[in-house]
Amino acid sequence: MSVDVTIPTGNREDEIQIYDLHKSFGDLEVLKGIDLVVHRGEVVCVIGPSGSGKSTLLRCVNLLEQPTKGRIFILNDEITDPDADVDHLRTLMGMVFQSFNLFPHLTALENCSIALTQVLKKSAAEAKAIALENLHKVGLGDRSDSYPLKLSGGQQQRVAIARALSMDPELMLFDEPTSALDPELVGDVLSVMRDLAAGGMTMMVVTHEMAFAREVADRVIFMDGGVIVEQGTPEEVIGNPKEERTRTFLARVLDPTHVHTPDDEMPPTGASAHEKPVVPPVHRPNIFGH
Repeated sequence: MSVDVTIPTGNREDEIQIYDLHKSFGDLEVLKGIDLVVHRGEVVCVIGPSGSGKSTLLRCVNLLEQPTKGRIFILNDEITDPDADVDHLRTLMGMVFQSFNLFPHLTALENCSIALTQVLKKSAAEAKAIALENLHKVGLGDRSDSYPLKLSGGQQQRVAIARALSMDPELMLFDEPTSALDPELVGDVLSVMRDLAAGGMTMMVVTHEMAFAREVADRVIFMDGGVIVEQGTPEEVIGNPKEERTRTFLARVLDPTHVHTPDDEMPPTGASAHEKPVVPPVHRPNIFGH
């Protein structure tokens, strides 16, 4: 799905602007012309099957992957410009990965403060105060002196979020932050992300957590085959998807124990070929505790 916008929009409320983005790895074209604008304070969840280009899209935003073609603007500064100050623009974006990427020889506090002293050139005392504040924000103020190996996976991921927040970013990028966690640890990480969203943080989240996307996202984007197939509110995309491919994906994700047959792809007997098969509601535990 494309958007008809001026390049760049000129609106500082448009924190991420992506135009005709393509990315190939050799002969494999992973992104095939993505157009997307993320507004300030908006939470955008990107869903889709493995190999659809979700993580590649996110990694192109902060130039961890170099686009093959296209332009990306962060707060109206083009990060894809050959003369761009990429390091500066990256300081505006916090990034949280699937793996925690913590320094094992540093404590939680040191993991969160090292970039403040080394990159932002803050004093050790100021860096410590900022890092400790953000560890408290993710519920780990009492574990500041713990090394990563003494923390659970969920706690390590929360430290990673605190580390990103310590750089005082304008927006946050999350690349499937719960996919490496045991199921019982997922809720704590999602709770922190939910609090960030409630506080107005701009967030672009690649996720397979449909309950989180339904509750927290302002907009859900469904990708498949390197393109945006469908986007809209959670109610539109998850609750009442328009595209057949979206409906098939959600049926498999929301009801993973169902044995799918070719008949699942067909309209009910006697129904028009244009009628949508109904995706049954799935009762899932409320991971947010309310």
